[in-house]
Amino acid sequence: MSLTITPLAPALGAHISGIDLAQPLGATQREAIEQALLNHQVLFFRDQPLTPTEQARFAAQFGDLHVHPIYPKVADVPQVLILDTAVTDVRDNAIWHTDVTFLPTPALGAVLTAKQVPAYGGDTLWASGIAAFEALSAPLRAMLEGLTATHDFTHSFPLERFGSTAEDLARWEATRRDYPPLSHPVVRTHPVSGRKALFVNEGFTTRINELQAYESEALLKLLFAHATRPEFSIRWRWQANDVAFWDNRVTQHYAVDDYRPQRRVMHRATILGDAPF
Repeated sequence: MSLTITPLAPALGAHISGIDLAQPLGATQREAIEQALLNHQVLFFRDQPLTPTEQARFAAQFGDLHVHPIYPKVADVPQVLILDTAVTDVRDNAIWHTDVTFLPTPALGAVLTAKQVPAYGGDTLWASGIAAFEALSAPLRAMLEGLTATHDFTHSFPLERFGSTAEDLARWEATRRDYPPLSHPVVRTHPVSGRKALFVNEGFTTRINELQAYESEALLKLLFAHATRPEFSIRWRWQANDVAFWDNRVTQHYAVDDYRPQRRVMHRATILGDAPF
């Protein structure tokens, strides 16, 4: 098959056609998708009715898969988590965030499939940390490159929303024990392209370590607002069987929670990455 790559916005985003993601990738296809991901940071594929097994197999061609400690999983494919508004409180997705930055080695990327979508609403936005960093003034870029920030699992998964039953509480406490707060650089270098990107997000980043508390709060507020400006972002309107594949190392995203009481069901396979530097 011959891939067609159509850019969607200057900062990030491309639509990919001419491929069946249910089939194993050939070496040339895999390299083309990897290069497109480097170039465009988030890729969209229409009309891809993947089973969970097929979704996991596609994602695993780019790295080892993560099993999420909190969200429900597909019973026989635990590497695929379920985001179903009829089952789980997914309000933590309705905030700008980069997935699982509470891990020592946050995700390389993720593959999200649309199983059931509302008639309208429920869009997802992505923003480029590369574009946001490069748009900052040179003095601010230089200062940020010397800073680190704390990322905390409990910031997006508070006990009051994820510990309602004995089973949920045990799972939450185990996750908090296994993944205590940790530090990542405020500016991350992409391990392949070498480009630099802002690597703080409202979902998990709680403070900049080297600053006083009020300084950290003010700077994070500025960076959160700057990183998600419209010129650094793209908005995707889902259709059933759409697939999105994004580079989690240099992007953040926001699932708009504007469609209730309609139901939205998504499946996500998360690809493990490396330690940010």
